[in-house]
Amino acid sequence: MKIGYTGGVYDLLHVGHLSIFKNAKQHCDYLIVGVNSDELVKKYKNKTPAVPLEERMELVEAVKYVDAVIPRHDLEKVQFSINNKIDIVFIGSDWKGNERWARDEAELNKHGIELVYLPLRNKEMLSTTKLISKIQSWLP
Repeated sequence: MKIGYTGGVYDLLHVGHLSIFKNAKQHCDYLIVGVNSDELVKKYKNKTPAVPLEERMELVEAVKYVDAVIPRHDLEKVQFSINNKIDIVFIGSDWKGNERWARDEAELNKHGIELVYLPLRNKEMLSTTKLISKIQSWLP
């Protein structure tokens, strides 16, 4: 059985997230999705998610492509993947060429773990930040 993993904030779950989950599930038998904790998001994005962790996890858990949801309190991928017997880590193709992900990919590969960059579905339109901005523009 191939175990896959992807993770993120999933503050406002949208069709771009569903696309990543669906594409990831096509490459593995069991898909684990990590949802970044409020504290972690505040630490690396310097903002608090609009939706609390427990509710974001509940939404992600309801997606039919997702087999398990776990909270994440750090961004470390390599030891996490080893400890959880992950075979494939999935990330959006917008991260390809990113220095941190290039290092992670090399380390994952050393342990026989594949990193797959999944195509994004119209990144310009399907960004949580852009959706929040659009919603704010509607407010008086």
